[in-house]
Amino acid sequence: MTDVAASDFRHPRDYVRLDTILRLRWLAVLGQLAAIFIVAQGLEFDLPVIPCLTVVGLSALLNLVLQIAFNPMQRLQPVYAAGLLALNIVELAALLFLTGGLQNPFSFLFLAPVLISATALPIRLTIALGALAVACASALVFFHLPLPWEGEEPMELPQIYLFGVWLSILLAIGVTSLYAIQVTEDTRKLSDALAATELVLTREQHLTQLDGLAAAAAHELGTPLATIFLISRELEKTVASDSPIASDLKTLREQTQRCRDILGKITQLSSTGAPFDRMPLSTLIEEVVAPHRDFGVAIKVRIAVAGAREPVGTRNPAILYGVGNILENAVDFARKTVEVNAWWNNETVEIVISDDGPGFAPEILKRIGEPYLSRRRGTEDPQAGRRGLGLGVFIARTLLERTGARVSFRNRTFPDHGAVVQIAWPRSRFEETQNQLSDELSDEISDEPAT
Repeated sequence: MTDVAASDFRHPRDYVRLDTILRLRWLAVLGQLAAIFIVAQGLEFDLPVIPCLTVVGLSALLNLVLQIAFNPMQRLQPVYAAGLLALNIVELAALLFLTGGLQNPFSFLFLAPVLISATALPIRLTIALGALAVACASALVFFHLPLPWEGEEPMELPQIYLFGVWLSILLAIGVTSLYAIQVTEDTRKLSDALAATELVLTREQHLTQLDGLAAAAAHELGTPLATIFLISRELEKTVASDSPIASDLKTLREQTQRCRDILGKITQLSSTGAPFDRMPLSTLIEEVVAPHRDFGVAIKVRIAVAGAREPVGTRNPAILYGVGNILENAVDFARKTVEVNAWWNNETVEIVISDDGPGFAPEILKRIGEPYLSRRRGTEDPQAGRRGLGLGVFIARTLLERTGARVSFRNRTFPDHGAVVQIAWPRSRFEETQNQLSDELSDEISDEPAT
């Protein structure tokens, strides 16, 4: 089967654009100005307006400098993006210091920069930003100006309440950041796995197209080679055996025949693999099984005899790769035997691949088919667990399901041991033909006169 290197489709995490950070910072500036205006003018609380506006003004000035000096569309290195988010935390801490510390209900905005980092930056930088936010929140418990409030007496909340606010900020940062990191990582893995699936399918289709081109080339070259062979043979008959050119004519005839034999082999190889050919289920199974017969594991193929005619479908690279990948896993983990059973009726076509290996581990049985799920064999027990149940199985399952198949995984019933993979198609989907253009082209090739 086609091997796919991780470097073919896995990409580093996309860097955050400067424009994204600047938009968030401008939104923070507008929100801070609105809050200052509402508290000072609307609620008429005693607020240190000048210091607060100074902090907001410096933030806005930095935004303008960054927007003018750099291209907003450029992507920032993670450390620079983290630096700007850290600056957001420090600016928020400065405003909270001027307006009551953790008594200020806006103190929970410490969560925003850390959450943004969790979705876009490496984990180590997210941890650093989380530590900075917690440090700032801890300092604000003890050092802050009074909370703006009506009346002459400043409002002072109990220390136990402030400790509760600090603890809730700490837990919110930790829990939401971990959740965001996990969701983002899962999304990234799924995206990489889908890219790998597309790459595998593209490669298989490319190989199939090459098979078709080889068959067409062999057919086109057959006529001139046959002509050369006939002429060389006739010339050889007319030349005396002791003539100096007799050996050259013999060599020419032999080499021409050799070329014809090579083209004949290419035609035979492509006859079961050309994209225009249709293959019965038994032929498909044999094509999948053949490459795995020489690995020291017995592969038993059983095809049930049914009253309905054998299903015949077009050679589909997705089916060949998907079934082949599952069979390869079975051969890899089988102790002695792998069984491939197939049956059909008027509604369903089914292939069941089973082995006598250790089977699927219970903790991953329900998760098989997820990208990058893997359990590798230990060095001490070569049969302990199953490895390779990650990207390869995900690709195989995705490709098969695209063809209309339903793929299920289970273990054999005790006392037997081993894994069982069931692949079932609606017969109508399995026998779907390719577009009419492919069929017409196939007819053109097959109808050309043979040499």
